[in-house]
Amino acid sequence: MAIAHRRIGTGPVRAIVLHDWFGTSANWGSVLDHFDPEGFSYAFPDYRGYGDRRDADGRFDLDEIAADVLALADELGWDTFSLVGHSMGGKAMQQVLVRAPGRVEKLVGVNPVPPGPYAMDDTTLALFQGAARSPENRRAILDLVTGNRASGHWLDRMVAHSLAVSRPEAFAAYLESWRSADLSAAVKGNGVPVLVLVGEYDLALTPAVMRDTWQAAYPDCRVVPLPGAGHYPPHEVPVAFVTEVEDFLRG
Repeated sequence: MAIAHRRIGTGPVRAIVLHDWFGTSANWGSVLDHFDPEGFSYAFPDYRGYGDRRDADGRFDLDEIAADVLALADELGWDTFSLVGHSMGGKAMQQVLVRAPGRVEKLVGVNPVPPGPYAMDDTTLALFQGAARSPENRRAILDLVTGNRASGHWLDRMVAHSLAVSRPEAFAAYLESWRSADLSAAVKGNGVPVLVLVGEYDLALTPAVMRDTWQAAYPDCRVVPLPGAGHYPPHEVPVAFVTEVEDFLRG
């Protein structure tokens, strides 16, 4: 089975880029215009139930994403590669690392979900679970994680995109997977180089949370706050975001 994906670049530094719970391979904002196509090769897959793979059936969990990422790498002929993962994609890229540690060169987490279970109180859990079918819930979540700073027009566009390109049952199942999966023991002490980029205005996955979780798991992990951004640095500060990513992957 071919894994639908988008490509940017033909350069020697290779990275597979994993989208968030709301997004797709196409929903990275203007940042897609700023990646260096001569120095890097980027592959952006969609998860099953999302985007170009909206009609693909599956379990809709992190392990399935990891298996598909490795299948995509095989299709591309990439024995080794780095991974960039946004939010839920940050948890999924760790599942790839667990499955195939010898193939992963570096990790870049973008406001990434930590390796352990993600605790939510009852109110928050109801908000997130209701988002599978409620546009209002999705908008409230997006507004929260961007620090109540994003324009209404941007929020509406993000909600409309997520509703149009994801199946509700997939959206719901991925939530249960990324919030409950515990990869802590499997990744503890892994020496892979890790860069964690985190928007300063994210009210959920804060710089402090990143330091307490990611740096506790990975000894070679650097946490870099991004001024002017919340949970969506590729949309909010695209040039600063690309600069940090490519400096790390190239270095």
